[in-house]
Amino acid sequence: MFKNIKKPTLSFWQIWNMNVGFFGIQFSFGLQQTAVNPIFSFLGADHAELPLLNLAGPVTGLLIQPIIGAISDKTWLPKWGGRRKPFFLIGAILGSLCLLAFPFSPGLWFAVGLLWVLDAANNTAMEPYRAFVGDKLNDDQLTFGYQMQSLFVGAGITIANFSLFLFQDWFSVPAAESASLCSTATETVSAIPTWVYYSFFLGAFASVATIAWSVWKTPEIPPSDEELESLQQEKSDKSFIQRAIEPIVEIIGAIGHMPKMMWKLAAVYFFQWYALFVYWQFITPMIRTSLYGQTPEDTTRYKGIIEACEAGNTVSAIDTSFAQNFQQISEQALAQTGLMNGSYNLVTMLVALALVPFAKKYGSRNVYVVSLVFAGIAMLSMPFIKDEYALLVPMVLFGIGWAAMMGIPYAMVSKVIPEDKRGVYMGIVNMMIVIPMLIQTVTFGPIIENLLDDNAVNAILFGGVFFIIAAVLALRLKRSVSESVSEL
Repeated sequence: MFKNIKKPTLSFWQIWNMNVGFFGIQFSFGLQQTAVNPIFSFLGADHAELPLLNLAGPVTGLLIQPIIGAISDKTWLPKWGGRRKPFFLIGAILGSLCLLAFPFSPGLWFAVGLLWVLDAANNTAMEPYRAFVGDKLNDDQLTFGYQMQSLFVGAGITIANFSLFLFQDWFSVPAAESASLCSTATETVSAIPTWVYYSFFLGAFASVATIAWSVWKTPEIPPSDEELESLQQEKSDKSFIQRAIEPIVEIIGAIGHMPKMMWKLAAVYFFQWYALFVYWQFITPMIRTSLYGQTPEDTTRYKGIIEACEAGNTVSAIDTSFAQNFQQISEQALAQTGLMNGSYNLVTMLVALALVPFAKKYGSRNVYVVSLVFAGIAMLSMPFIKDEYALLVPMVLFGIGWAAMMGIPYAMVSKVIPEDKRGVYMGIVNMMIVIPMLIQTVTFGPIIENLLDDNAVNAILFGGVFFIIAAVLALRLKRSVSESVSEL
């Protein structure tokens, strides 16, 4: 597509406007990373249940992105904006509705269902949006365009996390002023803190507003008459299912001819992304334990008090005070997670471009290995830090690691794949991300319950060890002339 169209050079503000929508999408992803698992805990989920409750992310990423991307390749709807815009606008609207509904979840089952819809909506917007940027820019501006995209990605996640920290500080209600635990006059807390609502409401607005801005300000390039005729011919010759299956068949074929470097990277990615998913799921429970002293026994007692309340039983003043304090600590832990996650994403924004000269001087592989070691050290040190602001120190290391993880492997892969199969192999890289996440959601529940004493501190240490293993495996990532396009 677009092979017969000479793309004009765009101005700075045209590229800015094109990428603004990524802010809203990543704001939503930032809330998923930081706030969704604590909400599950507020609604009664146990530590061992958290991995399986996050199954939506890897499943929708594995299925939705390639299918929607392929469908948008073969779409042209001028009345609805063009080729890509209908998809990420629909994804934004659906995602915003989910964000608005999330804080009002009446039970765990409802919140889990919303996560599936929210993740599907975000993935529906994501893949066509990345293609949209590539569609609009000529080769000379592609790098700048995707750097601008990375800026908005980092900004969206950073502000989403900082909003949780600030809203908790501004709007959290002290336990003595909170609503009634039962139908009696005793004092207590609600399931999901009201201040959490505000971050989700802000995310819902940001998602629709920023994508609507990009849709309004950036027209798509229409296909030529020849390309339009080809689209119409393919649509008439092939069924919808056939067109949807085509990219899956192509991906399967490409996997069989992957360069050796990509197979080695897949091993690194297994440990890297498994560890990252452990971090996102268990950082807040870890903070509740390591920083604020909550124990598994405290969690069990709290759940018993809430169940007694819901059953209409009388709750003593002592139990009511305990439940209030437990909830207050849980809120503080969520806010601290927002501060920490916002901090590492801010570091990522600041150092991402600075890593480029280091990679040129010392080699991409070596910078990548060091970044994984940094992330491992960060996770291994977090449980032993007892000051909330001192906990920001390992986030500097984690942010440097995250910056390298989000860029250097893609550059390394680009050097060993053919130009005409770049989209397919980048799709395979995405599969190398979501498959470890999928495995983690299925396997880590039994691991933490049976091997790690159902302790979030042990989960974070486990993730740190996995990062170190990933770093060791990354030492095998050597690129040579022979291990390049000729292998394909």
